[in-house]
Amino acid sequence: MWTNWAKTASCSARIVHPASTDEIVTAVLSGSRVRARGSGHSFNDIAVASEVALDLDRWTGIVRADTETGLVTVRSGTPLWAFNADLHRLGLAMPNLGDIDAQTVAGAVSTSTHGTGGKLGVLATAIHSLELVLADGSVVQCSRDERPDLFNAARVGLGALGVISTLTLQCVPSFVLQASESPGRLDAVLEQFDDLCAVEDHVEFHWFTHSDRVILKRNNRITTQARPLSKLRQTWEYEVMENAAFGAVTKVAKTFPRYTQRLNELCGSLISERSYSDYSHNVFVTPRRVRFVETEFSIPRETLMDVIGELRAVARKLDARDHLIVPCEVRVAQADDIWLSTANGRDTAYISMHQALGMQYKAFFDAYARIAASVGGRPHWGKLHDLTAADLRPLYPHFDDFLKVRDEVDPGRTFTNAYLDRVLGT
Repeated sequence: MWTNWAKTASCSARIVHPASTDEIVTAVLSGSRVRARGSGHSFNDIAVASEVALDLDRWTGIVRADTETGLVTVRSGTPLWAFNADLHRLGLAMPNLGDIDAQTVAGAVSTSTHGTGGKLGVLATAIHSLELVLADGSVVQCSRDERPDLFNAARVGLGALGVISTLTLQCVPSFVLQASESPGRLDAVLEQFDDLCAVEDHVEFHWFTHSDRVILKRNNRITTQARPLSKLRQTWEYEVMENAAFGAVTKVAKTFPRYTQRLNELCGSLISERSYSDYSHNVFVTPRRVRFVETEFSIPRETLMDVIGELRAVARKLDARDHLIVPCEVRVAQADDIWLSTANGRDTAYISMHQALGMQYKAFFDAYARIAASVGGRPHWGKLHDLTAADLRPLYPHFDDFLKVRDEVDPGRTFTNAYLDRVLGT
């Protein structure tokens, strides 16, 4: 029995481990419904396979890399953590990353995974070209110049169009980030957030939702040598405080939910300033040992203040049993032209709401969904939400264009599952 990372979805499909493009083709032509499930680092049932699950753990690694142009072709099953390490050895890096690197490269781009940066796009904006195995077994290439409609759809394709076999990504020379993390108060951070987004390369904040405490994170590219935290400090900050100690806090909150608000305040008050520099992938990514469930909506950047204000009002009204122990995360991205990207056509703010496994979350998540809907919020494709194709069509100008491409390349719905039936229609 397979279960996703968040333990919110499971299945018992037949598992195939292809180690070549030909073996992917064979699986696709088996006559079964097929899903490539990535690493399963999802919060909904997007990766669930009803019949055959493609586990691409044997289809990994860089195929070729041009260190002059920065174009790197990688197999789709490569985990981001391995890809980042391989790129670094070549003197290259992804232009931006999220804070988790457990996903496969294909899984991350296919769900519109993102980092933060007012002048930077979601991870899929780095895609130069794709190779896919389609439902008829054909292996096709697409880019802005070759099959552009398929390219526009497949960059964030939800696994609905075919199995991505390789991706060619536009990478950049490896770079060092100066990381600055500090405690703050929500009103003060909100007041300066637009200015910070304009001048900082990467900025985000984590808000302890039942207090006004925040952690402000700013990461900026520098040309000087990396000066990372010592191994002892890294162990203390990340393993002891952010994982072991916070894990203990969540256990207290699970047992005594009436104390969650006080624990929010306590955790926020214990945050200390942290400043260091390191190569980009070591700064972007944070170890996550405490498991949680998550919902996230992308909203127009200009609505962020109003949405936060409404979330504060909800937080004050909720019963203590519905309080969130895990802070929410606020990030930004630049508008792009990818058809199902959550940042399509608009500069975007992202608000991610989290709750520790085993604690109540539905009341707050549902209230957030209603607030997000009022400003045209788009759900993260890999996180918890209840929206259907009828809800999503008005949110994406190219939704029907995507469906047209899907009808052309997978008329028999080889790659569908219950999640895709809900969000794309049957």
